[in-house]
Amino acid sequence: MPGILGRKIGMTSVFGADGTSISVTVIEAGPCVVTQVRSQEVDGYKAIQLAFGEKKEKNTPAAMMGHFKKANTTPKRNLVEFRDFTAEFDGIAELGKEVKVGDVFAEGDLVDAVGTSKGKGFQGVVKRYGFAGVGGQTHGQHNRLRAPGSMGNASFASRVIKGKRLPGRMGGERVKTVNLKVVKIMSEQNLILISGSIPGAKNSTIILQK
Repeated sequence: MPGILGRKIGMTSVFGADGTSISVTVIEAGPCVVTQVRSQEVDGYKAIQLAFGEKKEKNTPAAMMGHFKKANTTPKRNLVEFRDFTAEFDGIAELGKEVKVGDVFAEGDLVDAVGTSKGKGFQGVVKRYGFAGVGGQTHGQHNRLRAPGSMGNASFASRVIKGKRLPGRMGGERVKTVNLKVVKIMSEQNLILISGSIPGAKNSTIILQK
């Protein structure tokens, strides 16, 4: 499916055609560079590799420097493959070609956004899973308001079953949000405005798929 790489700038709101306010996420999408083209004959599948975000040469391995030189481009920070481009995008699949947001998306399209959610550290079950806590302060429950409560198993199993919702590390995971509407495309600034929220912190890398 076709797609593009971008950087999350933040959120704002715009007015729709009917005058209603729409909350949108602003993403600097591209320009990306095609750094590799995979074919059915050689690789067994069709895909193009897009690169986005500048990177210093001194921080780039020699092997990757050669990879970027083949595409006649500067070192990039992020590389992602997009498989099975449709016929209408075959013209993009050229090594070294620059891909802009207007080449892939149009206003009104539905897109999927992939990002890394904000890390929240070690959290308890109330914040992590929405537990209500034990509740009440009678019968010695003064310090149990946010506790998970009974674990269940006693003599049978005699252990905590894997997968039980318990305190632990929260966030910092790959999250995909689907069927988000493209509200506006500002090609001159390489910006795309997408309705709703998208996972990730400001300045984080976002993958947009059609």
